[in-house]
Amino acid sequence: MTDRRSRRDLICRAAVELAAEGGNHAVTHQAIDARLGLARGSTSYYYRTRKALLDATITHLTDRSRADFTGVVPPEPPRTPEAAADAIARYLDMLVTRRRVDVLARYALVSDALGENDLRVGLASCLFSVDAARDLMDGLGAADPEAAARDLVSLCEGLAFDLTCGHRSLGDIDPRRDLEVAVRRWIVALLEPR
Repeated sequence: MTDRRSRRDLICRAAVELAAEGGNHAVTHQAIDARLGLARGSTSYYYRTRKALLDATITHLTDRSRADFTGVVPPEPPRTPEAAADAIARYLDMLVTRRRVDVLARYALVSDALGENDLRVGLASCLFSVDAARDLMDGLGAADPEAAARDLVSLCEGLAFDLTCGHRSLGDIDPRRDLEVAVRRWIVALLEPR
């Protein structure tokens, strides 16, 4: 743990875990020091203020999302609604299973971000990218790729919430099977001229 980047990554990961487990108030410099077994004040050395810590944590979530997204979506963007729905459903499934802690942390940090515009912007785009959605919708032939991208991101946001905290999280349906169908329906609808 002598590498500064590694220590910063560990601190950000601990902040994510604390937020997911205990909400935004659980994310403190002291709690992170305790969680990682660091000397008191270590986290403050790397991130002097809570805002700096939250900014780094949101950047950490964004970086993980971008890396995971490129791992799920093929290098060539999908060119059919079915292929796009499959890629998006796989990404959402990965978010709410393997990265569930990250999704829960994001929701926990919302109240901190509301009063800080740069945190709000970072948090709003840390799991889903309007730019990537615009490229996808443009490649699929959407009449208005920008508007379709915003709507697609809103759909993905809603599905992520539903899968972690809503009805789909209750386990009474098979979310993976229904997810691709729902996403495909929306993509087809978004491709229609407004």
